[in-house]
Amino acid sequence: MAVICVDIAGRPYEVRVGAGLLAELVPNCRGLLRKRGVPIVTDAHVHAAWGEVVERSLRDNGHEPHWRILPAGEATKSWDELAATVNWLLELGVERGDSVIALGGGVIGDLTGFCASVLKRGCKFIQVPTTLLAQVDSSVGGKTAINTPAGKNLVGAFHQPSLVLADLSALDPLPRRDLLAGYAEVVKYGLIDDADFFAWCDANAAAMIDGDAALREYAVAHSVASKARIVAEDEFETTGKRALLNLGHTFGHALEAETGFSARLLHGEGVALGMVLAARYSARKGLMSQASAEHVARHIGEIGLPASLSALGLECDGRALVEHMLHDKKMDAGTLPFLLMKGIGQTYLDREVSLDDVALFLDGELARSPA
Repeated sequence: MAVICVDIAGRPYEVRVGAGLLAELVPNCRGLLRKRGVPIVTDAHVHAAWGEVVERSLRDNGHEPHWRILPAGEATKSWDELAATVNWLLELGVERGDSVIALGGGVIGDLTGFCASVLKRGCKFIQVPTTLLAQVDSSVGGKTAINTPAGKNLVGAFHQPSLVLADLSALDPLPRRDLLAGYAEVVKYGLIDDADFFAWCDANAAAMIDGDAALREYAVAHSVASKARIVAEDEFETTGKRALLNLGHTFGHALEAETGFSARLLHGEGVALGMVLAARYSARKGLMSQASAEHVARHIGEIGLPASLSALGLECDGRALVEHMLHDKKMDAGTLPFLLMKGIGQTYLDREVSLDDVALFLDGELARSPA
């Protein structure tokens, strides 16, 4: 098992990465489960797969699980579910010092964390991510949120978990599409500031996706350590350092919005294509070589993720996609900073990007023939 410390000032916590952690849930949560009753928020798919394992660990150690089982999917990150879940926690008598368990992917983690952040002005919660994307990204760092009609993750709070348990066994039954969507957030760390890790991904991604246990542990642990380092430097995204973690997200969120935040384009797929677009736009501006940009596109496409905007079959133009970007959380005084690249492993925040130029670039990508 790998253990990574997220060194938040005054509130450090561990991320434990290994197989079999769900079966040993209570021993791993020692000191955090104060009462017999333990509230657990999950979705129907995860409960069907792992509910019995988690319940057995709790009952064998003298605890009573209280389940809130929600529909799977982005629609669950809503005002209605936020209110209903907070009311459920209040009815259970959850106190500030109690821990709520978020068992599931990014949707469950985001919603549960936001509930914990506002319940009695903040109670504890434990992230137990069951998808690759949640294990390497959304469960670590304390960003919590719900979606609104205006866009994704626009209402939320920074609220760090007390513990993260990333059970690699939970990845085994996942559909390949979900694994690939999570991989987008793995390779992102190589593109941000770690060219050596991108090279590792080039060599090992296919075998990792196919199930090699040692490679999966390394990929998750290295990704978590990369995120922990950046979050520790800029917890509340005030210096620009943490913004680097949004590589691919400005383009990606616009694509998710255009496709209705639906199963047509998963979040990780949007991020993957967003990183391809960021690389190609960087090459268009002369920041990185065309060869490097196409290396990024080739890697993402060959692993099985979307690498072509035209292949999505969108019925819109570049200006419509830019309009979605105007709701981006990074908007500052009417300016939208972009995460661009000077090379592989050399991402930076550019505050002088013309949205008109981005719209023209996207028009070209929409017309580009798929490779």
